[in-house]
Amino acid sequence: MRTGITAATGDVVIIQDADLEYNPQDYPLLLEPFTQGKADVVFGSRFMGGRPPRVVYYWHFLGNWVLTTMSNMFTNINLTDMETCYKAFRREIIQSIAIEENRFGFEPEITAKVAKMGCRIFEVGISYYSRTYAEGKKIGWKDGFRAIYCIVKYNLFR
Repeated sequence: MRTGITAATGDVVIIQDADLEYNPQDYPLLLEPFTQGKADVVFGSRFMGGRPPRVVYYWHFLGNWVLTTMSNMFTNINLTDMETCYKAFRREIIQSIAIEENRFGFEPEITAKVAKMGCRIFEVGISYYSRTYAEGKKIGWKDGFRAIYCIVKYNLFR
């Protein structure tokens, strides 16, 4: 991800997981706030409606809600899906951020940093096809604890 961000030359950089849980056909939804000149950062939300998500794990939904709520409390922004792996940035914004985290710590780190920068953040409803663990899902409970650590670290100590 860091290599791609550094090499990017376009106006907007989209973060897209390689496993296609997020549909590339939703790019126009992510780009619309940029084309209207309104956004610096756009988060795709699995929970805003508009597109039907595949229903899989209740505990993942609950964990995401807890982490998003905690992040919102520290950043004072009102996201519905901080842990989304579908984000778009004005290139100069994302290239100005030193990304420190690996794995799923990227989500709370980048959320804290763009909130502190005063970026104009938008959220758009996206489609989502969640995978099961049998299909290769990788996130686990340890990632949730790392996210809590990152929320505290990047909001209070950076």
